Amino acid sequence: MKDDQSALVLHSGGQDSTTCLFWALKHFKEVRTLCITYGQRHSWEVEVARKIAIQAGVPFRILDATVISQLARNSLTHHDMIMDQEKPEHSYPNTFVAGRNLFFLTFAAVIARSYGIRNLVTGVSQADYSGYPDCRDTFIRSANVTLNLAMDEQFIIHTPLMWLSKAETWALADELGVFDVVKNETLTCYNGIIAEGCGQCPACKLRKAGLDEYEKSKINTTR
Repeated sequence: MKDDQSALVLHSGGQDSTTCLFWALKHFKEVRTLCITYGQRHSWEVEVARKIAIQAGVPFRILDATVISQLARNSLTHHDMIMDQEKPEHSYPNTFVAGRNLFFLTFAAVIARSYGIRNLVTGVSQADYSGYPDCRDTFIRSANVTLNLAMDEQFIIHTPLMWLSKAETWALADELGVFDVVKNETLTCYNGIIAEGCGQCPACKLRKAGLDEYEKSKINTTR
């Protein structure tokens, strides 16, 4: 019997997936997390994700998918590549891991099915998607249909951040009561530095710009 009150959250320990985890806890009675390793530059994010899952009181599972790093070269899985600091014109940044979200959602759906879970939650965002095509709403909708057809199921892929800017994502974390957790305990940095990160990689720059915008808006609303 399929459970409409449970969800599986793709959780990397970063700002977006952690916000989605607590969003899921608000909307579903039972929540599980899945952390996927794919040969990324640092493994510390797995321990960060584990710690946050324990803090949230939800089951935590790791899946080894390092085969993804063997399929194509990118700067998140190959240390000899210099990371793009900005999105190249007419191309994708070399932090783009081709097929990553398609693999992640497929793995998540198979695991969710084994638990009778039909709700999948992921932190992709088209508003702040860094030029990654597999963060777009059209991809998610297409993947949802494909997974349902492939497994004869009725999965629902939830994307709470899809149309939110990074500042609005911070606002959501605040609304959920986990602003400090997201600010101080998550790992978004591509170079594996917790909280504020290295300050130089694209993920850190996006995170800080959103935080600055949100904190500025809070100050203005309290005046």
